Amino acid sequence: MNEEKKYRTLIVDDEKYARGDLRELLSVFSTIEIVGEAKNIKTAIEAIEKLKPDLIFLDIQFPGETGFELFDKVDINAKVIFVTAYDEYAIRAFDVNACDYLLKPVNPDRLALAVKRLPDNREQQILPNILFTETDSIYLQLNYKYYFVRLDSIIKITAADHFTEVITSKGLKGLTNKQLCEWDKCLPKTSFTQVHRSTIINMNFVERVERGNNYSYRIILKNIEEPIPISRRYAVQIKKKMIP
Repeated sequence: MNEEKKYRTLIVDDEKYARGDLRELLSVFSTIEIVGEAKNIKTAIEAIEKLKPDLIFLDIQFPGETGFELFDKVDINAKVIFVTAYDEYAIRAFDVNACDYLLKPVNPDRLALAVKRLPDNREQQILPNILFTETDSIYLQLNYKYYFVRLDSIIKITAADHFTEVITSKGLKGLTNKQLCEWDKCLPKTSFTQVHRSTIINMNFVERVERGNNYSYRIILKNIEEPIPISRRYAVQIKKKMIP
């Protein structure tokens, strides 16, 4: 019988007691081997370079810095599960392909679910596996700068070769290195709908739907001058949601 593979795990949190509590909670999982702890971004960089962990439990808020800054300062090949005290809204780390996020204090059952979701293949690159909600904020790179973007502020997402262009109601517009299919798997279907093979829109920004030639339709979005055509492939679905 093959020996069970373990995730070599690093805990990064500025609070000593929080690190201890998480270490104790993780001790019941046979697939988790805790190889180190770090109390700030500096010591986390040192630990990552030395220990080469497979999995990192990473706090978001540190004194004067955030856990996201770690990705700009060191190459991370490990899976990442964010641990956050932000209970007013969920921060989804879309751009860094985080596996999951946990709210403090960490619930043992929720932690068990996060561990269960980890892929068996340590080399497998996975997409975020939790469906976003409308009130989520995501950490996203647009035109080489990072932003916290609320999903309900996104007006439309358009394919652009291997990238997508994101336009928000807050004036943000830029390219991000996510393909349209990745967005489609994660966005809440209650608000976001694909209307064309290259376009996803937020239906909350629909101003009106116009009928074109040959029974075609196009959508006018608030703050967007150019009409967006609805392709036949998605017409039936769109009609059910938006067209009387």
